[in-house]
Amino acid sequence: MDRLTFYAKKEIPFFFVISYDKREIFAKPLNELQNILFKTPLLRNYHPPYKRYPKIVKKDPISFARYTLAFNKVQEEIKRGNTYLLNLTFPTPIITSHSLLDIFYSTKAKFKLYFKDRFICFSPERFVKIDPEGTISTYPMKGTIDASIPNAKHKILQDQKEMAEHTMIVDLLRNDLAMVANSVRVDRFRYVDKIKAGDKELLQVSSQISAKLPPNWKENLDKIFDTILPAGSITGAPKRSTCHIIERVEGYDRGFYTGVFGVFDGYRLDSAVMIRFIEKNGNSLIYKSGGGITIESKADKEYQELIDKIYLPI
Repeated sequence: MDRLTFYAKKEIPFFFVISYDKREIFAKPLNELQNILFKTPLLRNYHPPYKRYPKIVKKDPISFARYTLAFNKVQEEIKRGNTYLLNLTFPTPIITSHSLLDIFYSTKAKFKLYFKDRFICFSPERFVKIDPEGTISTYPMKGTIDASIPNAKHKILQDQKEMAEHTMIVDLLRNDLAMVANSVRVDRFRYVDKIKAGDKELLQVSSQISAKLPPNWKENLDKIFDTILPAGSITGAPKRSTCHIIERVEGYDRGFYTGVFGVFDGYRLDSAVMIRFIEKNGNSLIYKSGGGITIESKADKEYQELIDKIYLPI
């Protein structure tokens, strides 16, 4: 993690990837990257050489019985007061019509990463961005609905479960930013964006939270990320106990999935949460997905959401 501070202090443009559990950290100057392609609103290091239309030919998700077992354990922990919101995820083997690189080039997303033919992600969710004056902003996403549903925007914004889940994540991230910065405020609460999800369009609910870092933030970038990771939107609240529960009930290694990647251009930083994520496992491909569980969640709906999130936004 200290490489982030080393490069930032010297104002060397660099790229970084941090796994969910922070055990694997990659950071290198932009001019030294090999077999790594990325796109962010701040910078990108490639131009697509061609356009193809890959598809997911087959999904093989965990059984509903296995999912329900984990779901019920989460509900027990909620009733005990050990968590109020937990992001439950699982890996799904998939078969596609193209390679990881083909999928990377063809998919559309605000943030994209191809990492050494190990994994790709095409994430709609920013983690934090930091401007040269030290304003740090985060944009938690919680709440999704099919845009074709009549009155979809009104329904998602009026849904009490979605409201409770989103509010908890906003509170968690306000607290996270308060540990590294001052003057924390919610700039926008529950605004709606439209995103492409395979053959569908989805409405996604987000908020914007910002704060002011100390003037020497570049000299403490490693500590900033160490403090606020893992991202609250893909863990839950309260974060520490929820992470322990996730480790027990999911029963697999998230690896880089739900970690973060980002880029520093010498003056400012932008980063994303690594969701919409496919990795190689031998000759197979694994798509990792999930969703937030609260006391009001229903196992069948959450299971279907896990499956629905396995898509390619082409």
